[in-house]
Amino acid sequence: MIYVWIVLALLVIWLIATYNGLIRSRNRVDEAWSDIEVQLKRRYDLIPNLVNTVKGYAAHEKGLFEEVTKARSQAMSATNVHDRLEKENMLSSTLKSLFAVAENYPDLKANQNFLGLQGDLTDTENKIQASRRFYNGNVRDFNTKLQVFPTNIIAGTMNFKAREFFDIDEKGPEGQPVKVQF
Repeated sequence: MIYVWIVLALLVIWLIATYNGLIRSRNRVDEAWSDIEVQLKRRYDLIPNLVNTVKGYAAHEKGLFEEVTKARSQAMSATNVHDRLEKENMLSSTLKSLFAVAENYPDLKANQNFLGLQGDLTDTENKIQASRRFYNGNVRDFNTKLQVFPTNIIAGTMNFKAREFFDIDEKGPEGQPVKVQF
């Protein structure tokens, strides 16, 4: 009879440890997503200043400025990872177009404000990439835990759901890497 109690106690301890491990993994994914959102917010804050600076030199590019502003608004209003990913890819594409236009204006490329904003945006993009890699690593670990036996039984019973990866498209429309020179 004592062996039954020992086995039950070990089973309960294992269940608690497994459940707590899933909670810790889920919290790491949420924390990593929060890191991405912080960097995306910083990028959203830089974009209006960048658009205004370019606008001073290339006022006739009004359509592009509206596209960038619209893409920024849509990205900010995205509600889930899949939607955010789609909108961020669209925003990245319009920003690449904005920088391509800036190439046509030598005075703009020499403007200290533009150069500072460009440097800040590059730094922010690098931080977004680092945050994205950290998030995707945590998502991979969490999703693996959800699929591995016997943890998958507890995860299914406790209604844990797999998370989506956050992969920003870093290629141009033809699938080739975008080449922008500053």
